[in-house]
Amino acid sequence: MPPPCDPTLLDDAVALARAAGDLTLPWFRSATLGVETKADGTPVTAADRAAEAHVRTWLAEHHPDDAILGEEEGESPGTSGRRWIVDPIDGTKAFTRGVPLFTTLLAVEDEHGIVAGVIHVPALQETVWAGRGRGCWCNGEPARVSDHAYRGACLTTSGFDYWPEAPLRAVHEAPILMRTWGDGYGYVLVATGRAEAMVDPIAAPYDLAPMPVILAEAGGRFTDWAGAERFDGGNGLASNGAVHDDVLALLNPGS
Repeated sequence: MPPPCDPTLLDDAVALARAAGDLTLPWFRSATLGVETKADGTPVTAADRAAEAHVRTWLAEHHPDDAILGEEEGESPGTSGRRWIVDPIDGTKAFTRGVPLFTTLLAVEDEHGIVAGVIHVPALQETVWAGRGRGCWCNGEPARVSDHAYRGACLTTSGFDYWPEAPLRAVHEAPILMRTWGDGYGYVLVATGRAEAMVDPIAAPYDLAPMPVILAEAGGRFTDWAGAERFDGGNGLASNGAVHDDVLALLNPGS
């Protein structure tokens, strides 16, 4: 059994995610916000860069031996065997359009896997976090997945334009409710019992790194579309556990 998360490490992760996320707020809904397009076609703003820079500066002072993986600045090696993974703004498209569901994602990985995870929603001042063996919390209150069964369950995602056709058709025909409260906020909804499943057809490790520990500690389940318990499989499914296998079957029709 892997050891529980050090409470001090978890406190550091929560405080750092909140501070980095809150740095983005002066740019949110600003008339002067500039949006650039990266080589992969995704948007980036000064807010994304400032938030990640804050994380890296703070870690260089407080955890200088740890490695870092960030969306905007890539990988920085470390010697401690521990790695911090950050997405400064998950949902930059929502951010640039003034939609308050963007999040800051932060995870800490050790030799046993993800030991701490944080999803901070700056515009809503809502934070969900979990440490291995320490439970899942939302603004200091215990967070728990729902016990809703498959029929009538709520499945959310960031959008439907990049779904493969067959899984999208299968989900559309299933007896569930489909919504698009997506990006990191979709995982917040599952971990706090307000939705039963969140689906990411395409995702990078920094989009998903906090989810394994958050969902596990909230009583749910997180896998890739093949059912493997990993955050680097290129896609993700978070659920309350009760609907997980049913949703996996929808995502893999004919298998």
